Amino acid sequence: MSRIGKHILGLKDMPKEYIDIILEESKTMKKLIQKPVKKSSVLRGKVVINMFFEASTRTRSSFELAGKYLGADVINIGADNSSIVKGETLLDTAHTIEQMGTDVLILRHKASGAPFFLAEHLDCSVINAGDGMHEHPTQALLDLFTIKERIGSVAGKKVVILGDIAHSRVARSNIYAMKKYGAEVTLCAPRTMMPVYAEDWGVNITYDTDQAVKDAAVINVLRLQGERQEKGLLPTLREYHTFWGMDQRRLKMAQSDVVVLHPGPMNRGVEIASNVADSSHSTVSEQVTNGVAVRMALLDLLAGGEDDE
Repeated sequence: MSRIGKHILGLKDMPKEYIDIILEESKTMKKLIQKPVKKSSVLRGKVVINMFFEASTRTRSSFELAGKYLGADVINIGADNSSIVKGETLLDTAHTIEQMGTDVLILRHKASGAPFFLAEHLDCSVINAGDGMHEHPTQALLDLFTIKERIGSVAGKKVVILGDIAHSRVARSNIYAMKKYGAEVTLCAPRTMMPVYAEDWGVNITYDTDQAVKDAAVINVLRLQGERQEKGLLPTLREYHTFWGMDQRRLKMAQSDVVVLHPGPMNRGVEIASNVADSSHSTVSEQVTNGVAVRMALLDLLAGGEDDE
């Protein structure tokens, strides 16, 4: 078994020591992808399968690049080109793929717990690339890596998670990650988008965005997830931006070196203003680059060996 266990399923129960190892390895991988030739042979002969049953640009592409940069054979499988459309179960499909020599299976699925289920029944490593509204561990890992690059430790610092928290797996994984590193986490959302059990996370809760962002060191702006919402949760998108959108006025209320994150894709003019998304405080582009580095680190740690180049 690797130094970080066999699977990457969530951050809630992941030891902080494992996260430390992942972040340190990510530094090495970022140096590699900054080279003109972004290649290693550490995963030569290994097979990585991307099974994505929900739409994705950043996560799927970065996992694909991560595997290819490390020399792995990478195959992408979606709902439309799998036997699931013919009635085959997810487990039977995964078993079939595993028997073809899979070393790491990366799964995104609308059902919360799907990666955990496969991990119980497969011999290969499983990485959760987002399961329903449950967790998105690799997003939180790259967010933490990005924040540490910008401001160092988050211990004792105010970290705000703003937006559609009820429907966000990114929010959950970020809460677990930030609390493990001693951050003071504040959640802010419309009342209809704040989970009723949010207090159980040991965080501060407010419905006033101005109060939330005041003196914040980090603001993680969440996408408004219309595809997961019931109708009637919000009046209009314009009102959402007025009351909960991250704009220049609110940016000035935070610390002068505040870091603004967004997991993407962004709804400009809804949860975040363009002049904030494109400002020097924004880490949106850095998050994309760091996502490749972090996912390379995970693949290397789970399936890698010694680089013979």
